[in-house]
Amino acid sequence: MFEIVEDSHQNAVIKVIGVGGGGGNAVRHMVESEIEGVEFIGANTDAQALSQMGANHTIQLGVSITKGLAPSASLVVCATAMRLGFTGVYRAT
Repeated sequence: MFEIVEDSHQNAVIKVIGVGGGGGNAVRHMVESEIEGVEFIGANTDAQALSQMGANHTIQLGVSITKGLAPSASLVVCATAMRLGFTGVYRAT
């Protein structure tokens, strides 16, 4: 049938980007599960949520408009924060 081959060579680059509360929760869960070979990146407006995520790299979005707080479910604030932080997200990938 199938044979499991142990190969220590890893050519793939895997990056997981968690955006917002849901994405941050997913990243935190994967970090706590000790998944190996993955670089975790978190992006959020909420500075406290970023600090608790455990990601290798974090990007705080929309600092100038949210002052480090959550956008309180405002889609306009979320979209603006993402636009302002897009360069940081792009550089991280």
